[in-house]
Amino acid sequence: MELALEMKEIANHLADHLSEQEKYVVIEVMKRFLPDNIATAEDLRDIKEARMEYSRGETISHNEINWD
Repeated sequence: MELALEMKEIANHLADHLSEQEKYVVIEVMKRFLPDNIATAEDLRDIKEARMEYSRGETISHNEINWD
């Protein structure tokens, strides 16, 4: 755990010395190392809402939707 904290401190220190454009580039590079199956805060909120609707019976089957 200490190593993770140390790495965050180093990253924050480095970020303080980058221009806005450099920060953008670094963030885009870092994103490429993240798995693409991580739920965002918005995803988690939507999932929670959908589960609540489902539990209240507020769902519609695909057969009931007019797809035309």
